[in-house]
Amino acid sequence: MVEVFIYYFSGTGNAKKIAFWFSEFAKKKGLEPKLFDIAKKDVLSLKEIPSSALIMFISPIHGFNFPEITLRFIKNFPKGKNRVVLMNTRAGLKLGRFVTPGLTGIAFYLSTLLLKIKGYKISGMIPFDMPSNWISLHPALKQNAKDYLAQVNYQRVEKHAEKIYSGKSDFYACREIIIDLLISPIALAYFILGRFIIAKSFYANDQCNVCGLCVRECPVQAIRMVNQRPFWTLHCQNCMKCFNRCPQKAIEAAHGLFLITSIVYSVLASLLFNSFIKIKSPFMDWMVTSILFLMLLLSFYQVQHLLLKNKTIAKIISKTSLTHYQFWRH
Repeated sequence: MVEVFIYYFSGTGNAKKIAFWFSEFAKKKGLEPKLFDIAKKDVLSLKEIPSSALIMFISPIHGFNFPEITLRFIKNFPKGKNRVVLMNTRAGLKLGRFVTPGLTGIAFYLSTLLLKIKGYKISGMIPFDMPSNWISLHPALKQNAKDYLAQVNYQRVEKHAEKIYSGKSDFYACREIIIDLLISPIALAYFILGRFIIAKSFYANDQCNVCGLCVRECPVQAIRMVNQRPFWTLHCQNCMKCFNRCPQKAIEAAHGLFLITSIVYSVLASLLFNSFIKIKSPFMDWMVTSILFLMLLLSFYQVQHLLLKNKTIAKIISKTSLTHYQFWRH
């Protein structure tokens, strides 16, 4: 019986669903699926994989690339000559009966390079537009929209699984290659600096009972307790697991903090770069200004963390977050 090794990373459950659906259809085909959570430490000690096994990697897209934890896992993956299928979950939205596609960026192409060097044969690149759950940027989708997107993607998994499990190649993602290459500079910018800025998106409001669930369940151990409150470090990969798992719904997005940081940054940047510093290189200009913004954000995040100890101030801070309000459907 041919084995199917399915490796997935999932913060909110989208990629996990895709992994389990592919496992379901593998069983229907008489194959033997094996599921592995990339975030589990023991997975890094990989056992020998049969040369006849089909290997699948499934992960969300963060900043038009696979998150660092997925890339690191692929980089550390042992050498082999197996067939490999790369898949991702992207931010899908429902417009009437139409599902808006997300963007993959360089995720497939960078991973393909890493795996080809190890000797693998890439047999597929398939994106899935699952419910967008980045609710630090937009309101959560309504339940009917989530259900519809799940139904559409289940049917897509069935179609792609039939093709892949029949031994055929499936490069569905290649039809978007031009757009992916055009946004590759954004993916690079996110990987260099953007992810560190996004890492400071979250805080725990006055409803936090310090249960420690977010600390224990963070797949990259990016949250620690500082002054008896959850504190998000720069290791955060914005997978949203803490946001979705908190039983108190105490974790919110720091919209007020980003607004204050943006205002102070605008004033400082104007003073520094118009009066004292002249940078001719656009890349260096971006690097310097981004680092300035990050330094300000880190400083203000520390101040906010201290202020959150005061219940009254914590309530005020909470009201500066859009996720605090009912219309955002936190």
